[in-house]
Amino acid sequence: MKQRGFKIAKGWENKNINLPKRSTKHSAAYDIESAEDTVLLPFKLGMKPTLIPTGLKAYMLSDEVLMILPRSSGPKKQGIMFPHSMGVIDSDYYGNIDNDGHIYIQCINIKDEEVTIKKGDTIAQGFFQKYLVVDDDNATGERIGGFGSTDKS
Repeated sequence: MKQRGFKIAKGWENKNINLPKRSTKHSAAYDIESAEDTVLLPFKLGMKPTLIPTGLKAYMLSDEVLMILPRSSGPKKQGIMFPHSMGVIDSDYYGNIDNDGHIYIQCINIKDEEVTIKKGDTIAQGFFQKYLVVDDDNATGERIGGFGSTDKS
């Protein structure tokens, strides 16, 4: 039985998407690439972050989460940062009805000029982790969609 991993999201099957991999045998996280060229304008207050598609979805056990973390070289080499520090991909995001669980990376450009992220550039890293719930947890809700849907009823 498969427990956790990455697959290509619907609509991205024929776009030469690379599945994430670890760079070394002691790496904790999986390198995640951009699925297409994306231009990021220099950030100004009030701008929304740019969503960079990965063409990926991730499956995992129900008590696990995929944390999407910035690369340490992102700000210096690419001029990109995550406006939210890290992303959280819940296990029930996989295969959701809105976008099949397609993972996007939210980025802002901290340089003074446009930054072009090329298809295949490593833009983030993914880290699978178990999580715990409190003794009196009684969550019963069901995911009703994709990106940003857990706060909608």
